[in-house]
Amino acid sequence: MRKVILLVAVVVLCILPGCIDSGGAADEEQLDGDMVEIESGGLTYPAYIAYPAEEGKYPAIVLIHSFNGLEPGYMDMADRVAAEGFVVVAPEWQTHEQSPPDATVEALISDSLTYLDTRTDVDPSRFGLTGFCAGGRYTMLFLPQMPEFGSGVAWYGFPYSGGFNNETIPADVIEWLEAPLLIIHGTRDEASPVGDIYRYATDLDAAGKYFELKVYQGEPHGFVIEDGGLSGSFVANDAYEEMVTFFQKTLD
Repeated sequence: MRKVILLVAVVVLCILPGCIDSGGAADEEQLDGDMVEIESGGLTYPAYIAYPAEEGKYPAIVLIHSFNGLEPGYMDMADRVAAEGFVVVAPEWQTHEQSPPDATVEALISDSLTYLDTRTDVDPSRFGLTGFCAGGRYTMLFLPQMPEFGSGVAWYGFPYSGGFNNETIPADVIEWLEAPLLIIHGTRDEASPVGDIYRYATDLDAAGKYFELKVYQGEPHGFVIEDGGLSGSFVANDAYEEMVTFFQKTLD
């Protein structure tokens, strides 16, 4: 049973369409963004929440940032995804430890879902999970273990890594995966070689698990974020569209 005390400190950060590049999809009337606080494991974590301003019940996505922290580019991405008709929460999972145990991050993700359950603009039957770098590993690791999620998108993750503390590798929990998974990667990723991704895809296929794989030739690790900001490159925009389209069809 997930238990959480929510201290919702509403600090309006972004009702600013000019801070995102959404191709004209957003304006002042279409999205809002706030900082909230989520309590997990007796500790308080800040989280960025972006959501459509129009009343309704929307699918919700938990966004797990990279090892570099909740950089502005991730908040811009949350705004952009919100303009597509999603509620997006991005918890700062490194608030108390730079390299927390997997169980700590899993609990925070679970408590982020509990927070989303309290919102009147969220459809609790439609949750998605996405993550980048270390967050990509968390997506590969926890999507099979958390049935609340209907689908997930792993950006340049680490399917054969035990993480910071040499714990479970995501490939070891493939058998538990029931939700569709989209994997996004670059061929020049030195941190997470693309060969491991092809191996992971082969393992998923052998286990009969549904996945989609999008590989961008020549792209390095972390290509969607540049100097802390959301990249405006063709590849970054194309990968973003792949993610949104995948969530639209799997969380419908």
